[in-house]
Amino acid sequence: MITLGCSKNIVDSEVLMHQLNRGGWEIVHNSNDPTAKVVVINTCGFIGDAKEESIETILSFVDAKSKGVIDRIFVMGCLSQRYRNELETEIPEVDGFFGVYDLPKILDTLNVKLTEPELNERWLSTPNHYAYLKISEGCNWGCSYCAIPLIKGKHVSRSMESLLEEAKALAGKGVKELIVIAQDTTYYGIDLYGERKIAELLNNLSQIDGIEWIRLQYAYPFGFPDDLTAEIKANPKICKYIDIPLQHINNQVLKMMHRGINREQTIEFINKIRSNIPELAIRTTFMVGHPGETSEAFDELVSFIRDFRFDRVGIFEYSEEEGTYAAKNYPDSVPAEEKTRRAEMLMEVQQMVSFELNQQKIGRTFKVIIDGIEGDYAVCRTEFDSPEVDQEVLVKLDGRSQKPGEFYMVRITGAQDYDLIGEFI
Repeated sequence: MITLGCSKNIVDSEVLMHQLNRGGWEIVHNSNDPTAKVVVINTCGFIGDAKEESIETILSFVDAKSKGVIDRIFVMGCLSQRYRNELETEIPEVDGFFGVYDLPKILDTLNVKLTEPELNERWLSTPNHYAYLKISEGCNWGCSYCAIPLIKGKHVSRSMESLLEEAKALAGKGVKELIVIAQDTTYYGIDLYGERKIAELLNNLSQIDGIEWIRLQYAYPFGFPDDLTAEIKANPKICKYIDIPLQHINNQVLKMMHRGINREQTIEFINKIRSNIPELAIRTTFMVGHPGETSEAFDELVSFIRDFRFDRVGIFEYSEEEGTYAAKNYPDSVPAEEKTRRAEMLMEVQQMVSFELNQQKIGRTFKVIIDGIEGDYAVCRTEFDSPEVDQEVLVKLDGRSQKPGEFYMVRITGAQDYDLIGEFI
């Protein structure tokens, strides 16, 4: 099983792997040298780079198949959902292409009967102490550049009951940190209950025995619920961390992006949530090179990132996606090399911000969880960092048998651009 793309794909792969394992298959996940006779590739089709990675991965296994190393290849996920007809024509060596909602068809092809009561069960590919909890599919926002609604459709929430059942099962496996994900987590519940229920969901999750950290990702800034702010502030199990993709700050660009929020509202929102939760770490993402991003608009974005000093920042270059509003209505006006220059410049600005923020942590004490051991060091995270995408705390082992998946207190003794150095206390 090969999983590409976002954490939502990880969850889909884990559900599939549990069903396959229950049906008698032996599973190897993301191995660099798979000896499996059947390979299933869960693809991403969100932006150009991700699509390119998916195609290259498929072709590498097609080559392995031609050499007799593997017998069959199956492709699933977003790329397959969106470009199935083209892929079937261009890469006939693949034995089957499946969309994002084709779990029963994949299982049937591999002679495994779907067990509905076990759809909340997963074969974890993450370390045992943390897991992703996907609370909905699809998206209703309709941002001009985004193909997700074309791939996954409208927003569909999962029931509160099914999510709590899944979370309890994860806790029973030793999971201590739940990372709540969706295309927009704050939208949760509107379709099922007529109102946003994300705060209630987080509160219910926090009452599950064994769960110590709950982390919220992918929160849309427009319509952010006040009760969610209150829940994050008051609930000690909810990490003081939130992932809020802002995408831009220039009003014209935001309007062309169809973000539903302008510069003034964005700044008001950030100031409000920071005043309510002063210790909150904000992770955000920005897009450069979207149609309409003039040099002046970009300069405005640079100043915004420098002034508002976000804890974590990711940068994407605009990629024209077939079928989106932007692709149909805007010329891709910013040259590729200029997009890259802008992305690199923003990351240089954020690197300085991150270093300065990290310097302020020297001498402070934090609760951390150990994700793994590398040589003489424990690789840890604070509540202000999500796995895989954020920074780590490197702590020298002191002979007290520190173990992955356990919590410890650490004093910060040094700081780099994107990592911290600490000592156990």
